[in-house]
Amino acid sequence: MPFAVYSLGLAVFAQGTSEFMLSGLVSDIAADLHVSIPAAGLLTSAFAIGMVVGAPLMALFSRNWPRRRALLFFLGVFGAVHVIGAITPSYGVLLATRVVGALANAGFWAVALVTAVSMVGPEARARATSVVVGGVTIACVAGVPAGAALGGHWGWRSAFWAVALVSVPAVVVIARTIPGTRPESAPAPARDELRSLTRPRLLLTLLTSALVQGATFCAFSYFEPLATHVTGLAAAWVPILLALFGLGSFVGVTVAGRIIDTRPVALTTAGLVSLAVGWTGFALTAGSPFATVALVFLQGMLAFGTGTALISWVFRLAADAPTLSGSFATSAFNVGGALGPWFGGLAIGAGFGFRSPLWVSALLMVLALCAAGASLGMRRATDRSRDGVPAV
Repeated sequence: MPFAVYSLGLAVFAQGTSEFMLSGLVSDIAADLHVSIPAAGLLTSAFAIGMVVGAPLMALFSRNWPRRRALLFFLGVFGAVHVIGAITPSYGVLLATRVVGALANAGFWAVALVTAVSMVGPEARARATSVVVGGVTIACVAGVPAGAALGGHWGWRSAFWAVALVSVPAVVVIARTIPGTRPESAPAPARDELRSLTRPRLLLTLLTSALVQGATFCAFSYFEPLATHVTGLAAAWVPILLALFGLGSFVGVTVAGRIIDTRPVALTTAGLVSLAVGWTGFALTAGSPFATVALVFLQGMLAFGTGTALISWVFRLAADAPTLSGSFATSAFNVGGALGPWFGGLAIGAGFGFRSPLWVSALLMVLALCAAGASLGMRRATDRSRDGVPAV
């Protein structure tokens, strides 16, 4: 695996830390900037929306640039807005930096995924994807808890400074390792790429990815009240559970990256089924501390391993949209990340209790299985047509 691919993972680690760390800093930000806690919570929502909208827009904006220039531009903007966020006394300015930072993050993700798979052979593309996605999982294990710890000891602004500082070595490494030349062939017209991204199988794969991530973040966002109110664990267990989830995620992307290229259908199918069973089992056994600890790790592993497999499927199905396929995969990931917690919150708000997000996650996985089944059915119908057998 080229070292340059790992440099992309380092940058994604910094960006993933920024995306998720605010969950532990909301109260401090609200008190410091004299706004309500819900207003401070909008900083996370603004970032998620910026990621969803920004991925395709930034990919279109930079599609004719050399990839090194695009990566450095997006990462430079990302670091700069964190410096601004760390020093501003204005909530409005901080909110604007979150939106701009999300746009830069989305643009970087879209270009980084395409760059990573272009630097390796077909047999190693899923592994390259897993290295990039792995940056997010390491952020969950180390970056987010570290950001929360920094915020607790030196104030929330120190966490923003830390993200900006971690971005600096990523800039240096990317500048040294990513080729500065343009791709060998000119990109296809944007209209042609967009048209290819409307194929039914690809849309179903993107829908499946969004549903899987929705299920993941629906449960992940409410681990704290689940653990303390349903499982009966002490509050001190919450960071341990979050770290276990992040560790499982890292294991999942690592394992999936090594085997998805050889067994794509089997791994994806097994992952989807296992996630549906796992969230159902978690909902049924959430009162057991042993089951909760084990399933937090297992579901993290399955969720990110399957998520990596689905991103690889997007690249397979959108081979003729090389500059925009990564952006659509990024948007689907973040659509799920934005909607999942909202669905879980609706269930809790309706009075179904803190166990209910797990049931919502199980339901979302059933829908994901339906979407994946429809995609597989289309594939089999296409194969039969090619073999001269009428589709039924």
